[in-house]
Amino acid sequence: MIAIDTNLLVRYITNDDPLQARQALAVLAGREAVFVSRTVLLELEWMLRAAYELPREAIEHALLTILGLPSVVPEHPTQIALALEGYRQGLDFADALHYTGAEQARGLLTFDKKMLKRAREIGWRVLPVPGAGA
Repeated sequence: MIAIDTNLLVRYITNDDPLQARQALAVLAGREAVFVSRTVLLELEWMLRAAYELPREAIEHALLTILGLPSVVPEHPTQIALALEGYRQGLDFADALHYTGAEQARGLLTFDKKMLKRAREIGWRVLPVPGAGA
């Protein structure tokens, strides 16, 4: 198995450098398993949103496309699947990954009122920092 960096996935999704996109495709379509870490997915979502200004639906589609490739072996696939569900329901992808990565905790503390509201609406244990209100 080989691990890959975010830039391979960016080239594969955006085709903004045709040569590198073909090279990334060759790696992703190859016989060797390709490990994709949570941090690579986190950075990919950020790049597609911030640098390429793609809408949420296109980003979700890109993430699902990557994760659906036969060669891809994601880190903590159950956590990633739950994070994608949270993203689909309006949470930031980073916040959803933080939450799903803390599964052994009794909740996730935050000052982020928007996250608190949305997480509560979908039944996630996100809590305000004691003394911060919300």
